[in-house]
Amino acid sequence: MSIAQQIKTESKGRSAPVQVLRTKAETALADAFAAVERRLPGGDWLRQLRRAAAGAFAAEGLPHRRVEEWKFTDLRTLMRDAFPFAPPAAAPKPAAVEAMVRDALPGADLTKAFAAIVDGQGAGGAGLASISKLDGAFLSRFIDHPPAWIEAEIGEVGGHVTDGVLALNTALFTEGIALDIADGREIETPVALIFGDAGGEARSVVTRNAVRVGKGAKLVLVECHLAPTAPRQVNTLTQLVIGDGAEVVHIKLVASREGSIHLGRTVARLGANASYRPFQMVAGDGVVRNDLAVTFGGQHSTFDLGSAKLVDGHGHADTTLIVDHAVPHCTSRELVKCVLADEARAVFQGKVIVRPHAQKTDGKQMAQALMLSPNAEFDSKPELEIYADDVVCGHGSTSAEIDPELIFYLRSRGIPLEEAQAMLVESFVGEAIDKAEPETVQGALRGLARGWLKREAPGRSAV
Repeated sequence: MSIAQQIKTESKGRSAPVQVLRTKAETALADAFAAVERRLPGGDWLRQLRRAAAGAFAAEGLPHRRVEEWKFTDLRTLMRDAFPFAPPAAAPKPAAVEAMVRDALPGADLTKAFAAIVDGQGAGGAGLASISKLDGAFLSRFIDHPPAWIEAEIGEVGGHVTDGVLALNTALFTEGIALDIADGREIETPVALIFGDAGGEARSVVTRNAVRVGKGAKLVLVECHLAPTAPRQVNTLTQLVIGDGAEVVHIKLVASREGSIHLGRTVARLGANASYRPFQMVAGDGVVRNDLAVTFGGQHSTFDLGSAKLVDGHGHADTTLIVDHAVPHCTSRELVKCVLADEARAVFQGKVIVRPHAQKTDGKQMAQALMLSPNAEFDSKPELEIYADDVVCGHGSTSAEIDPELIFYLRSRGIPLEEAQAMLVESFVGEAIDKAEPETVQGALRGLARGWLKREAPGRSAV
């Protein structure tokens, strides 16, 4: 047996001992907590939570294909090695931070209100002092004695110790961004959360964000994870508490690269008459997993997800969500569009749960893939778990190649092959991008999609 493996022996009743082999990555991650614990932020309450989470990960390990929610994204296989955690480093110069923000989403001005994190450390920000009720945007600034709602949110999510990825996040997060939007406040400019890296060696980064939006408030949140300049293993969690009557648009952009892994999770709780409209875009050839867990806590609320995946090379992009209709009279919509080239793989797992008392629920989901290569793969697993009888719920999933007749039609009108293909792909994914708001951000996302298509088109066939 390799010395990089652990053997954990458990006895259950009179059954024979069970030996659980730990991979090299699992061993390194379990050992990492002891190495970095002293420099992690947080008071006694958080230190106890971290230790419990570290113990949970030691017991659970990384999720694998035998875990139903991870059957298409076998993290134990995908993460052969665990990168060392990014050490403390000097903050980048303000000019470098501003350039990073400008380049995060070209065409959308995100410089008015932003906070930037580089390799798990606060790097700078602007314009958030007058937006949030908290004294500062970085979580580490007040995590020793946090507001009650932040302590409750971190503790509540951290209590789900059966998920190894979530346990790791609770045990090891170093920094994050916290916002508290007052009741009735309408934020006119998008608020940007920018995550980048400082290059150098391969590193692991763990962050957590906490956002509370008060009753009747309005917020556009743009969460950008820039393409790493050096391999990165990222574990990030964003928690959202959306008050009664609040409206939140949440744009998440992940630019991936080969050799990197992005494990992202969003947990949102909606009050009554609330609206949560997330849009997620993934572009590149790395491994990306985006989890969403949405719970309706009040009646007459809406959840409307748009997602666009542009994946090439040996990239792997997974969207897994659980929408919990716990109360009556709520609406949920999910539209996922995937464009797959080369040997890329996309996964969609969408579970909609309708509780016994959640009558008048309206839930629909659709996942579609456009295959630009015979070697690409799309796995779709929509689920409806309904315990009420007065509901309207449905789901669908399709995959196809580009229609050669449409290509012929465009080429017969003098449009070159590559441009014709790009037009059709842009039209396909544009239906999801249409869900993004505001228009400036939507236009910038379209520009990113065009750039990906233009860069990749020369190496592809028409059909």
